Amino acid sequence: MISHAENIAETDFLEGSLLLVDKPLTWTSFDVVNKIRYTLKHALGVKKIKVGHAGTLDPLATGLLLICTGRYTKKINELTDLDKTYTGTLKLGATTLSYDGEMDEEEHFETHHINQEMIQQTAEQFIGEIEQYPPVYSAIKIDGVPSHRRVRSGEEVKMKSRPVIIHDFVINDVRMPFVDFEVKCSKGTYIRTLAHDFGLKLENGAYLTALRRTKTAGYNVKFAWNLDHLIKEIKDVHRN
Repeated sequence: MISHAENIAETDFLEGSLLLVDKPLTWTSFDVVNKIRYTLKHALGVKKIKVGHAGTLDPLATGLLLICTGRYTKKINELTDLDKTYTGTLKLGATTLSYDGEMDEEEHFETHHINQEMIQQTAEQFIGEIEQYPPVYSAIKIDGVPSHRRVRSGEEVKMKSRPVIIHDFVINDVRMPFVDFEVKCSKGTYIRTLAHDFGLKLENGAYLTALRRTKTAGYNVKFAWNLDHLIKEIKDVHRN
């Protein structure tokens, strides 16, 4: 694991390394992978180097992205299977088709009757193994084509449910209509869907307004690289 600048010079990226990166807002996970791959190819003077990530983050999410290089890419599946921890904010009283702030609000609901006790009791209902329907506006591929592309082209898409495990769902603060929370969950969990389903359980509406991955098992975003700093460090260390 490389999370300190002094280790970059000693790292054999071709042999294999694990980089902890704090994904910037609006970047896709593949944007981060491509940026690091491009930088390493030019810094090391090689034509090819394997780079991949373990666990996709949506463009509107920030936080911990595990980046594997070289032979360490063989560990991607193993790392992807690890539990994740997120902090986030959902907004009650409205829904969006994407289940987050990427799209405009669609339906609206009254929230004056919702209190903190109702919110807490609703969160507790999600603890354990649950069934989730991933958002149709997602990168999940259907016959090789990402679901969101099919939807945007006008095709009707039906997602299959999947079992996921919510280990913890903690309500940190309620500032109506906004609710701050922390979730520890299994791989494959869509927090956007969790927010949407939270609204349904309240017989209301909800969508995700902010999301940050703070942990993947024992890996913590506190020790992750700022992407710009990482790119600069790689270039500086390997400057001819």
